[in-house]
Amino acid sequence: SSSNSFSAAVMTGTDVSADTTPFFSDDNEGEGPTDNGVGSPQPEEEESASGVSDKRAKLTVAVLCYINLLNYMDRFTVAGVLPDIEHFFSISDGTSGLLQTVFICSYMFLAPLFGYLGDRYNRKLIMCVGIFFWSLVTLASSFIGKDHFWALLLTRGLVGVGEASYSTIAPTIIADLFIKEKRTNMLSVFYFAIPVGSGLGYIVGSEVDDVTGDWHWALRVRLQHQTSHCLSLFVVWLFAMIKCFLSELNVSLCLPPHFCFSPSFVLSTFGFTTVAFVTGSLALWAPAFLFRAGVFTGEKQPCLKAPCDNSDSLIFGIITVVTGILGVASGVQVSKMLRIKTPRADPLVCAAGLLLAAPFLYLSIMFAQASTVATYIFIFLGETFLSMNWAIVADILLYVVIPTRRSTAEAFQIVLSHLLGDAISPYLIGVVSDSIKKSDSYMWEFRSLQMSLLLCSFVAVGGGAFFLATALFIEKDRHLAENYVSLCIPSAVVVVF
Repeated sequence: SSSNSFSAAVMTGTDVSADTTPFFSDDNEGEGPTDNGVGSPQPEEEESASGVSDKRAKLTVAVLCYINLLNYMDRFTVAGVLPDIEHFFSISDGTSGLLQTVFICSYMFLAPLFGYLGDRYNRKLIMCVGIFFWSLVTLASSFIGKDHFWALLLTRGLVGVGEASYSTIAPTIIADLFIKEKRTNMLSVFYFAIPVGSGLGYIVGSEVDDVTGDWHWALRVRLQHQTSHCLSLFVVWLFAMIKCFLSELNVSLCLPPHFCFSPSFVLSTFGFTTVAFVTGSLALWAPAFLFRAGVFTGEKQPCLKAPCDNSDSLIFGIITVVTGILGVASGVQVSKMLRIKTPRADPLVCAAGLLLAAPFLYLSIMFAQASTVATYIFIFLGETFLSMNWAIVADILLYVVIPTRRSTAEAFQIVLSHLLGDAISPYLIGVVSDSIKKSDSYMWEFRSLQMSLLLCSFVAVGGGAFFLATALFIEKDRHLAENYVSLCIPSAVVVVF
């Protein structure tokens, strides 16, 4: 009976409201083999930790990774054609930085709402609605004239609605499907999409701009990816709608004492904030900085007529893809090997990544006026070490926060890391650059941006210190989270539709 099921859930600490099934699941999935009295039970597929088949769990991860890839392509196509956008709208560095800041602010302020909803209601439906809205707004952003820069800012802000609904929920679905090292491996695959998608955004944006001579087409080609994105989600949407019609959601009132204010969670969140600060600054300004360096050294011509020279966006995009793959993979592998010697491996690897990235980022900025090749080499090394953090930070959150509050914890981390990280860093770098600039000469356009970007190296050092502090508390907090038993009081049953 339903009362017995609830009693069992309370005794075992199970959240009766959790939506742990993947996108592609049957109603009877997770049940054991049945014997109808005729013959022996048929062999079944291997099951994952959630009780669903391993094949279906991996298919769910593949869909989530594909959407995450398109997510980051969408986010950085604009950065890939930033010189053209500045020329088209005749805007300053500070105003250019608002493009990223407006998007991140919308994204981070809506993340707590979707985190709250994701812990209590059907996560598949929430994600599908948010992503559908995100796709519509992306369509609108490709038809903006030079007198309506405010409209571009508005559409960039609205894109944050869809991304907030996705980013807070997707990692928790993966966490429900896999445990231990397999979960770490799947999260690393999921987070590969961040650097790869970011790099592809630069590449696609810059190449389409070069071919068409109009940066608007970079956004319109991106829409083709969004269209295929929506088609792939149609099946997901259909399954979610069927589930909503056929099932009920029990909403539980749980107030766990060990939520997200454990020292390791807070400190790792501050550490991840510095990663967001640095990556946000580089994502928007690195191609523009490299272009200005080329003009300063005489290797490139100033952008007097569209399209501008976007070769730096192409090269930076390729570097971002390669370093992302190397960084995420090496971070996970080094952490696995180090866990044999110490349970504090995860925060120590994150700290090492940031502390090693800092000097290479500094050298890449200072060498830009002397050697283009050296600059790209140092950027390659700096971004590789920086990318070691992505999958590991996500795994830390998942094992120091109890399962029934992971979406809320994801939202809390998103808000803090973006509020103090990449929500302010692109705009801050642009404002500092404008304040340092003493004239509109090509020399000062390069020098001012160069000096403002040096801030990233010092922020990275601070991030390393936060992760070193995290290592002091990680064992205790993990133990508390793993041994927490929830006692939930059921509320009224809510029937969707």
